[in-house]
Amino acid sequence: MTTITLKINENTKKGKAFLEMARVFFENSKEIVLIEEGKSPYDQEFVAKIKKASKEKGRVMENAEDLWESIK
Repeated sequence: MTTITLKINENTKKGKAFLEMARVFFENSKEIVLIEEGKSPYDQEFVAKIKKASKEKGRVMENAEDLWESIK
């Protein structure tokens, strides 16, 4: 089985047309499955900072404000 991931801009005319075509074409297909993933509500830059901070060791914070300041 092969998995293909596409990034489609749903705000463009071509993007809307492609998505509609894909939905109609694969609607009754058992061989091909169209999987739509929701968008993350989090900013990717913020997520990267949190992941980087979680890998660091030896961080001691007195309160939550210090934590957020150290992540910036």
